Amino acid sequence: PIPCVPWQSQTSGQYQRRVHGGDEDVDKYFTTFYEETGAGQYVPRNITVDLEPTVVDDVRTGDYAQMFHPEFLLNGKEDAANNFARGHYTVGKEILDQVNYRLRKLVDNSQNVQGFIIHHAVGGGTGSDAR
Repeated sequence: PIPCVPWQSQTSGQYQRRVHGGDEDVDKYFTTFYEETGAGQYVPRNITVDLEPTVVDDVRTGDYAQMFHPEFLLNGKEDAANNFARGHYTVGKEILDQVNYRLRKLVDNSQNVQGFIIHHAVGGGTGSDAR
């Protein structure tokens, strides 16, 4: 889901500046989705949240692990057990304050926030049907 290829961002978060037809401004929109750290690494402007820890742990230990800032990889201690109400009203509420805090921090580090892209997966077994 992270757009690496168009901007030639490596799995380590290093950025390779490219020039297209002599125009160095071709990559000026790169910072819309990425922010530069003090070490010159580019990390996605992204908050990953899941109630189940194993999913986010896969991101933490996967091929792109160096690319993500660990502060913006959030997970709960248990999943909602395929029950929408449990995820919405109990287990999900426990992590909501932490998500809001990290979102505010991400927005504060941005210069001109114009919107959000949200990917929300609703799937699973009994009780997960949110229409």
